[in-house]
Amino acid sequence: MTVLIDTPLWPKHGTVWSHLVSDVSVDELHAFARRMDVPPRAFDLDHYDVPIERYDELIAAGAEAVSPRELIVRLRRSGLRVTPRERRARNGRDASL
Repeated sequence: MTVLIDTPLWPKHGTVWSHLVSDVSVDELHAFARRMDVPPRAFDLDHYDVPIERYDELIAAGAEAVSPRELIVRLRRSGLRVTPRERRARNGRDASL
């Protein structure tokens, strides 16, 4: 299992957020998120947005802490990355990841 979480740097809604991804499969990512009670609404095509308050807990449960750059590199390498252009086409909004 390789679930990754980047450094919480992304401000929104009064907190700071991390991205939770898998560099193996989206199914693996969903299974980890379900096990950790990450709400389905937090999923955004190739990642879950998780607040800083959950960061340590998710690492303790097995998520590997990586830099935002490393997360993107590994997500791209896996073939699971949804590009900003694809993201806009799919959900009509631009996102940072």
